[in-house]
Amino acid sequence: MPELPEAETIARDLDQALRGAVVQSVDVQRADVLRGTHRSRFAPQIVGTSIGTVHRRAKSIVIALASEDRIVVTPRFTGALLIDAPSDDPYRCVLFRLDGDRSLSYSDVRRLGTVTLLSESAYDDWSATLGPEPLDPALTAARFAEIIRDSRRAVKCILMDQRRLAGVGNIYANEVLWRAGIRPARGGKSITIARCGAMLDHLRSLLSESIALRGTTFRDFRDAYGARGGFAARLEAYGRAGLPCSRCGTALTTSHEIDGRQTVWCAACQS
Repeated sequence: MPELPEAETIARDLDQALRGAVVQSVDVQRADVLRGTHRSRFAPQIVGTSIGTVHRRAKSIVIALASEDRIVVTPRFTGALLIDAPSDDPYRCVLFRLDGDRSLSYSDVRRLGTVTLLSESAYDDWSATLGPEPLDPALTAARFAEIIRDSRRAVKCILMDQRRLAGVGNIYANEVLWRAGIRPARGGKSITIARCGAMLDHLRSLLSESIALRGTTFRDFRDAYGARGGFAARLEAYGRAGLPCSRCGTALTTSHEIDGRQTVWCAACQS
């Protein structure tokens, strides 16, 4: 599932390539991905308007239109926003034809992602349900420590709770906890303020490094041009169960007990 770096990569691609483009037509081919707006009303509200900026919020890509509406795309496991994709894509769900003979398509093999059209106020309401962005300078070390230490739940679960912190999923939760030397099952309240501050520093470095390499691709993630991300080779925990820890050499442990998803950590140097 695309997380913050992958969604950021897509959003930057779209913003650079499509800002100012006019939507000439919209073809909804798989209406089950739409949320909030009926298929019959989706296209008429978009056709004729232009794309303003494209940005990311949490794990979603937000296309701001000149009409002040927002198209919010949450790709989830197999969704992809593609510029000028091949016309014979069997998994295409929505096709936006743009001026200049360009196109933007939302393709989704499993159709678990969503495409939502929101008014400006509805977008603000949705955004308000999400926690702060890890890369936002307004998120101070003190506020981050409050987020972590306000709960007795496993710190990994806290990091992935989108209501508390936006954009972090399973891959980067595993990675930042390995970098910070913190055991994923450790309760948030037991982590010192100093270790929380160090964890925020590690998280920001991790996310920035992944964005620079255009995200992590194991199987499904592709950027807006269909290319794979390059960060998988840098992962130290996720996907490396049973392999030696690069810090101490101990075989990495794996479990699905914390949140039902794969958790990988080093029992020797994460405490």
